[in-house]
Amino acid sequence: MKKVLYICIPVSLACVTASVTKAEDATVTYKSLTLDVALDAARAAIDQCRTDGFQVAVAVLDRFGQTQVLLRDRYAGLPAERTATDKAWTAIGFRNDTSALAKSIKNGSLDPGLASLPRVTMMAGALKIEMGDTLLGAIGVSGASGGDKDEKCARVGLDAIRDRLDF
Repeated sequence: MKKVLYICIPVSLACVTASVTKAEDATVTYKSLTLDVALDAARAAIDQCRTDGFQVAVAVLDRFGQTQVLLRDRYAGLPAERTATDKAWTAIGFRNDTSALAKSIKNGSLDPGLASLPRVTMMAGALKIEMGDTLLGAIGVSGASGGDKDEKCARVGLDAIRDRLDF
């Protein structure tokens, strides 16, 4: 009987360990912005645009392109919400700030046909939100008089949360 136990216990432990290892290999863990952090970034961006005299929409999307926060100032133009969201979606999809993407199309290093894909918005105004090398999402702004002004507001939003991200 003791011999059976000496064999069964190690075999059982090996099976349990193997199944735990397989379960760990079958899943991934990822980091995501909390709602409070995403909201703080959006508020800081919209406040900066207000200070600069612009009524805008601000979208913060998670790493999967899903909207976490969407704020629209009272007099922001009709396309502002969708454009801010699509700018952020583009930054996530290409893992690059949209001003850099727009420059790449202009100088010919990126195929201009990409800009005709659905939702792809190659206009300045969206920045990646990263923690080290990990993409957490993006913030997009639309409604100021020019993408550079949208991007300025997005940068203020990103800077407002930078110290709360683990670098």
